[in-house]
Amino acid sequence: MTTAEIREIPLAAPGAGPYGITAGPDGALWLTLVHAGAIARLTPDGGIRTYPLDPAGGRPLIITTGPDGALWFTRSEDDRLGRISVDGEQRVVVLPTGAGPCGIAAGPDGALWYAGMNSDTIGRVGTDGTVEVFPLPVTGGFASMITAGPDQALWFTLNQANAIGRVDLDGRVTLHPVPTANAGPVGITLGGDGAIWFVEIAAGQLGRITPDGEMTEFPLPDRAARPHAIVADPDGGAWFTEWGANRIGHIDGTGRIDRHDLPTANAEPHGITLTPQGVWAALEIGAVAHLIP
Repeated sequence: MTTAEIREIPLAAPGAGPYGITAGPDGALWLTLVHAGAIARLTPDGGIRTYPLDPAGGRPLIITTGPDGALWFTRSEDDRLGRISVDGEQRVVVLPTGAGPCGIAAGPDGALWYAGMNSDTIGRVGTDGTVEVFPLPVTGGFASMITAGPDQALWFTLNQANAIGRVDLDGRVTLHPVPTANAGPVGITLGGDGAIWFVEIAAGQLGRITPDGEMTEFPLPDRAARPHAIVADPDGGAWFTEWGANRIGHIDGTGRIDRHDLPTANAEPHGITLTPQGVWAALEIGAVAHLIP
């Protein structure tokens, strides 16, 4: 265990549930408040603004910057994608009933791609609101998170099917089984090394898969840590949250793992992102953790 400076910034009431987090195009951090049904904006100087969702509710999960300079997020409860401009203007795109969108990422084609966790689908949404849906060759696979790859394709986790998937821009799907049984892959990111990094929440491991399908697993020192979200480190490796162990972890390009305890017990770290100012994680207790390596 190594030391690093970590501070916690109060963001919302404890029941609001900060979950997804991303660096916005305006230099602020944007978060989903899953229980409150809102989006929060945190500026570098600590300014906070909260935007209740319109329409209300929605159970927002993952948020990302879109190709149009707005923030896009999944509304898992009412089968929609939300869009919020940096000025707070909102609109929604209605998805097929039962989609259950979870992860979202900007694709290399100028569209948003989402993982349909309740529908065994991957979807593509243009910034003009057009929707295409691609079925997956599994039943009950629980598509969770998604990221753009280095190869003009999107890569995603199938939490219950125990696989990493790839979908090209024409909708062709390839699945790569995870070697460890019942590993429960969730978070996924494109690494600076051109490989895809992911977490195995049920196995207490990290994984790395190359574009040609070669997969390597890295056991965590605490196999009960329940790693959840992951973001690439441009210097090599990745940063990740340990939901079950109250830590932020790091793996370098050689596989060396460091972990950093959060100041508040049972903070439940979820989403994670990286800016030039450090590593940021959304905490279930209603706060944001800021780690300076």
